[in-house]
Amino acid sequence: MDKRKTSMYVADLLQCCIDKKAHLSGKLLHAYIFRNHQLFNNNFLSNRLIEFYSKCNNTNSAQHVFDIMPQRDIYSWNAILSAQCKAHNFLVAHKLFDEMPERNVVSWNNLISALVRNGFEEKALNVYHDMIREGYVPTHFTLASIFSACAALLDVAHGSRCHALAIKIGLDYNMYVANALLCLYAKCGRTKYAIQVFEEMEAPNEVTFTAMMGGLALTDRVVEALEMFKLMHRKRVCIDSVSLSSVLGVCARGDSGGESDVFVQVDDRFSSNVLGQQVHCLTIKLGFERDLHLSNSLLDMYAKNGDMDSADMVFANLTEVSVVSWNVMLAGYGQKYQIQKAIDFMQRMQTCGFEPDEVTYINMLAACVKSGDIETGRQMFDSMLSPSVSSWNAMLSGYSQNENHKEAVQLFREMQFRGVQPDRTTLAIILSSCAALGLLEAGKQVHAASQKSAFHMDQYVASGLIGIYSKCQKTKLAERVFCKIPELDIVCWNSMISGLSLNSQDREAFMFFKQMRQNGLIPTQFTFATLLSSCSKLSSSLQGRQVHALIEKDGYVNDVFVGSALIDMYCKCGDIEGARKIFNMMPGKSTVTWNEMIHGYAQNGYGDEAVCLYKDMIASGEKPDSITFISVLTACSHSGLVDTAVEIFNSMQQEHELDPVLDHYTCMVDCLGRAGRFIEVEVLIDEMPYKDDPIVWEVLLSSCRVHANVSLAKRAAQELIRLDPKSSSPYVLLSNIYSSLGRWDDLRAIRELMNENHVTKDPGYSWIEYEKVM
Repeated sequence: MDKRKTSMYVADLLQCCIDKKAHLSGKLLHAYIFRNHQLFNNNFLSNRLIEFYSKCNNTNSAQHVFDIMPQRDIYSWNAILSAQCKAHNFLVAHKLFDEMPERNVVSWNNLISALVRNGFEEKALNVYHDMIREGYVPTHFTLASIFSACAALLDVAHGSRCHALAIKIGLDYNMYVANALLCLYAKCGRTKYAIQVFEEMEAPNEVTFTAMMGGLALTDRVVEALEMFKLMHRKRVCIDSVSLSSVLGVCARGDSGGESDVFVQVDDRFSSNVLGQQVHCLTIKLGFERDLHLSNSLLDMYAKNGDMDSADMVFANLTEVSVVSWNVMLAGYGQKYQIQKAIDFMQRMQTCGFEPDEVTYINMLAACVKSGDIETGRQMFDSMLSPSVSSWNAMLSGYSQNENHKEAVQLFREMQFRGVQPDRTTLAIILSSCAALGLLEAGKQVHAASQKSAFHMDQYVASGLIGIYSKCQKTKLAERVFCKIPELDIVCWNSMISGLSLNSQDREAFMFFKQMRQNGLIPTQFTFATLLSSCSKLSSSLQGRQVHALIEKDGYVNDVFVGSALIDMYCKCGDIEGARKIFNMMPGKSTVTWNEMIHGYAQNGYGDEAVCLYKDMIASGEKPDSITFISVLTACSHSGLVDTAVEIFNSMQQEHELDPVLDHYTCMVDCLGRAGRFIEVEVLIDEMPYKDDPIVWEVLLSSCRVHANVSLAKRAAQELIRLDPKSSSPYVLLSNIYSSLGRWDDLRAIRELMNENHVTKDPGYSWIEYEKVM
């Protein structure tokens, strides 16, 4: 056999070893090549040997072959560079790259793709910039890697510039490039651009459809994501386990509320669980029931939809389980507030030989928090040897959500003492607790900690800082934080506008809103609700109507949150007809919406209308809450509908299983007192559990003054003096009753009692404030 045929034969054998990863056979061939001088000097075979060892994960041998090669060409350098990149030896790879006598596009692509695959996106972009500066034209492999890097960094601006380059060099229609570009826009929430890329693709594949479903679901366009899966099915695009996992993730996001002819409709709304069940059937039909990742997606879908019976069934039939499977089940039990079942399941997990990981403990903590069992959660947290920041955050969040803000602050201090570095979530949670407690100094300390950790410029943390300074009436400090944020998002603007409104700086709030719009940010439901609150406080129906027009323009008029705020604004501005018009137009009404309209009628003296609306609310099936009864009882009190008030008050426990609280008793005392029905008032007061609250006695004393009921007025005054001997209000009110009846001796006795108790009447004063209307 001549030299050329021998080398070709050995090359074929070596290729066979590469394809089959036959390490021992390949090493035998290497020995044969090494002994044969002619073969040893063959660069092609040496390059294949480097490739072979790389394929078999034997990087040291690959490097050894490269080091002893008598001659190296560009392919040799690219082969060893690829081997070192594959082995994650990036320092060695960089050194090799720098030492290369010549480079081609493959060299750059090797390094860039390896960096992206291993999470070094910033470094990959730097290498890419060097490549462009040296005059190399990127290939479809280069751009696909760069778009992936931009997606991981959520750097849509950089990605858009690379998109322009792709169009310039004619690679925008390449399947790899288009898919990576679509993923970038989808992951960054730029759904409009993702759809545009999708529509321009000639033959989208399963990767394309999966990316589109994920992007649409990410921006809560669930119906469109499901329609995308339907289109994928109709175009007979290969449905793989990844695309099925993606659509299950869409189903796990809850009821979608759209229309489609491919899925079952339930009461004109999609049941996300029914959709998930259909995808489950398709999974079995396509033979993916043994795919562990897909099975975990199924578990997650059922768990997030609250169907733990189906989740249990899937879990019981799994041929293979992982820690992820157990964790998903634990999270599902926590969501259903089944804390004991979650604990039992965790014990079963350990019995089966699976060690709980960080996610397990976080899920268990979340289960305890959702169930309101903070004590069990804390016991579990304290049993952890070295809790991570995520575990600290879960515990802090539990305290904050259950309004145990003091415990949250104490735990944060303990976290600092242990030397655990807080992240942005930690700081945002603790700032929320400090704001709830009005702890300005603690908030300043957290501010200092955020500066130390370099999180003070983070939008999430900065919004929390604005919140606490606003809550503590330090709007100048809040504004200072706001002005230092390098990139302002809508949350930061909302926090600042809300802070100004909270401190009755409503005109300033409108000025900030104007600046926000000039900067191109789109208002949210929260923005509009805050502005409407400012209009209410300013009693400015003109500004309220202008905000209403913007709401109509931006398409938020049917939003329950905004609609309720609109009703409140019109009611407080005295336009009850305008409020009722908004109420009637709203397609979906929550308890808050009904309450706002009933309260509006009460504020404006429309008692009969308030009672009628209350009855309409009951008839509609909406469940009244504690606020509903305060509103309707207030309306009855102001309009003299005493018998109606008594009937509604008695129905609270009998029909709606709600125990009356102080505000309800106060409304009834006011209502009966205004009507002079003092016998019923006394019976009610004797039965109520709030005898030590001054508000009830003050309301009663005011009614006694109107009806000149001296005996009951004396009792009310005595109770108020008992509760607060230094308050002048009961003395003054009783004095006014005695003077109006000409009972001068009793009046003298009251004044003497005031002197004995060293009680002084606060002087009254009045003022006129003039301010130029802006």
